[in-house]
Amino acid sequence: METRARIAWNLRHHRSAQKLTQENLAVDAHVDRTVISDLERGKYNASIDLLDRIANALSIDISQFFLEPSPGDKPKPLRAGRKPKV
Repeated sequence: METRARIAWNLRHHRSAQKLTQENLAVDAHVDRTVISDLERGKYNASIDLLDRIANALSIDISQFFLEPSPGDKPKPLRAGRKPKV
């Protein structure tokens, strides 16, 4: 797995494990939501500073983005939409 795909995979894994939306994570990391989306799809080449801000927002060490995922490990999808359904 190439590095950009590994970062995308681990970002989505940690975000979904904490049940955070892309929008909430973006607010905490002080970036636009589209940056998080592009990173998770492997469309954006992130700087170390950006990865550090996102890691801090997720309360993880930046090294977690570079770990090889376990075979068969798949992040769980989150419910669609910006507002929680009542």
